[in-house]
Amino acid sequence: MVKGWLALALGLLAVVVGAVWTLQGLGHLTGSVMTDERIWAVVGPLVALIGLALIWYGLRTRKRG
Repeated sequence: MVKGWLALALGLLAVVVGAVWTLQGLGHLTGSVMTDERIWAVVGPLVALIGLALIWYGLRTRKRG
């Protein structure tokens, strides 16, 4: 049961962090050394996708338990 909640929490965190990194990489969020660095426009969506997978796994684990 804890495993499902942990996956959900980490997944949500990864989605938020990935979105912020993407916006910084694209230059929409300023004030960081990551602003306008294209690598973060690539890494951000990857982290967000991993977060979505964790959310899916967490929801699936909770339904079985």
